[in-house]
Amino acid sequence: MTRLTVDDVYQHIHGVCFKTGPPGTVGAETEWFVVDAADPAAHVPAAKVRALMDADAAAAGPPPGGSTVTYEPGGQLELSSAPYPGLSALHAALAGDIARVRDVLAPAGLALAGHGVDPVRRPRFQAEHPRYRCMRDYFVSGGFPDAGEAMMCSTASVQVCVDIGADRADAARRWRLAHALGPVLVAAFANSPVRAGRRTGLRSSRQGIWTELDPCRTLPVLRDGDGDPAEAWTRYALDARVMLVHTASGEWVSDPGMSFLEWLGKGEPGPDDLAYHLSTLFPPVRPRGWLELRMIDALPGPYWAVPVAVVAALLDDPAASALAEAAAEPVADRWAEAARSGPADPPLAAAARACFAAALDALPRLGAAGLVPLVAEYAGRYVERGRCPADDPAEHTTVHEEDPACPL
Repeated sequence: MTRLTVDDVYQHIHGVCFKTGPPGTVGAETEWFVVDAADPAAHVPAAKVRALMDADAAAAGPPPGGSTVTYEPGGQLELSSAPYPGLSALHAALAGDIARVRDVLAPAGLALAGHGVDPVRRPRFQAEHPRYRCMRDYFVSGGFPDAGEAMMCSTASVQVCVDIGADRADAARRWRLAHALGPVLVAAFANSPVRAGRRTGLRSSRQGIWTELDPCRTLPVLRDGDGDPAEAWTRYALDARVMLVHTASGEWVSDPGMSFLEWLGKGEPGPDDLAYHLSTLFPPVRPRGWLELRMIDALPGPYWAVPVAVVAALLDDPAASALAEAAAEPVADRWAEAARSGPADPPLAAAARACFAAALDALPRLGAAGLVPLVAEYAGRYVERGRCPADDPAEHTTVHEEDPACPL
């Protein structure tokens, strides 16, 4: 088996994670809590949801829009779209697949709920795959048992996937902009003020959980100004601790106690080990041959499409990108303020208004005029008023006093 060197890692990251090409393709992953419509506080067995979805797939085939259905360790259902050459096609396909899942679950009294953090139920680990058991053991051994369990079992997001860029210079520009937009997106779409029935003091408790978690794999990748993002991601990956090892004999080993660079020094990891290691890193912006923006709370109803439209417009339309860069750069480091205050933070509120205005102007140029009413509705309801979904009254939730042990 081929053994890797540091240069091999850089070459893989440059050629695979940062593979460039003409932008315009977009994808999305939507995560949902599955709830009992008659008793939202009850835990829904993940096996029951799988059985319903498997039976439907056997009878009617996979989701018609091409989305992949997977499950998170707490039973959250994830729909990952196929990549589409534009927002309109993506929206039509993924909206149809979400509707299909709702129709499958409804006769069993189950529904999809969009929250960044489960507002009612405590974490319950329901994963079967040994990867997730090793991940849980890793967070326990690393001193993050509560945050690790909460992240795995009680969080949900909307993840937006856009192209790396046309060439290396464009990739560096898009990388910087995606990171600068991070706090703006956290604030504008914050939707997790309550966790297990208690207010946390944060608009985005999901972001708080990720901040509290293992920093070597969840903090933003260091932005190097005009530096090479592939170099920054290589350093990040080399310095991160190895979460788990899948041995040739099929055994799963959690937390072998070394960074990937230290593992390279032993002359042991091969290409498959590197690919797997990269899949266990969870920064807010992750390069995978495309840019995956991971910092957005899951949202209720049709609003999942709003961050997808806003991100794609701001990164793909040149005029919108220029406006977004000017608006977002001054607040690029306000992650904590975004999680705590959302758009009640004045600098973040101003940046969000400017970014939404730029996105609304750009959507028709991207062939996505049909999404303008939904984005404008969200902007009018929340962004222009300095609000976010976290400011809405809690529904089906018994809220107790603020949790004194909240993150941040």
